[in-house]
Amino acid sequence: FSRTQLLYGKEAMDKLKNSRVAILGLGGVGGYVGEALVRSGIGSFDLIDDDKICLTNLNRQIIATFDTVGQYKTDVMKERMLKINPKVNIQTHQCFFLPENASDFSFEDYDYIIDAMNTVESKLLLIENAKISKTPIISCMSTDDRMDPSKLEIVDISRSVLCPIAKQIRTKLRKKGIRKVKVLSSREKISDIQLHGSISFMPGAAGMMLAGVVVKDLLGKSDRKHRYKK
Repeated sequence: FSRTQLLYGKEAMDKLKNSRVAILGLGGVGGYVGEALVRSGIGSFDLIDDDKICLTNLNRQIIATFDTVGQYKTDVMKERMLKINPKVNIQTHQCFFLPENASDFSFEDYDYIIDAMNTVESKLLLIENAKISKTPIISCMSTDDRMDPSKLEIVDISRSVLCPIAKQIRTKLRKKGIRKVKVLSSREKISDIQLHGSISFMPGAAGMMLAGVVVKDLLGKSDRKHRYKK
């Protein structure tokens, strides 16, 4: 990580090495997040997913190849990350994050939580638990049906526009008394008829943006002019 150290310095690299990050969801977005963060020097990860790689993942997921089809995403992601940094510490959880297993996770042990899951209810549950434990979290809204990565942005959920998923989550969070959540969403206008189509560069761009936010937050280098307010 000598090239990264030139940017941030040794103290920062030690901070990243000693950080533990949980990634929930290892699809298109989550895979790129893991790729970027392990290459950034994060020392410990918890990977949570119960899905297997299928042929339809080949168009957008960095861990999806013909050789990995049929394998669990947690296993493939772990193997890939260890090939990048053999010293990284990785815990895998072959499960979906659900109400019945939420208590199995010690949220206070994480330095950062990344929500790259697909379901609204799981996202709500994760955000609520992160807020209770006061663990930093960033939640990725949908990149489906979108084709312009320049419209992706990191904002507080209250400032997210043109995103049906964000609207649903925002409404339900308010009922729980939660108003401030950092999210990645898109300002790209989409058709009312959502087909859930996808293209390679959208989740890739989203994953890289998420990773950038996590690294800066862990190092205390977030832009103060950012739209998100703590």
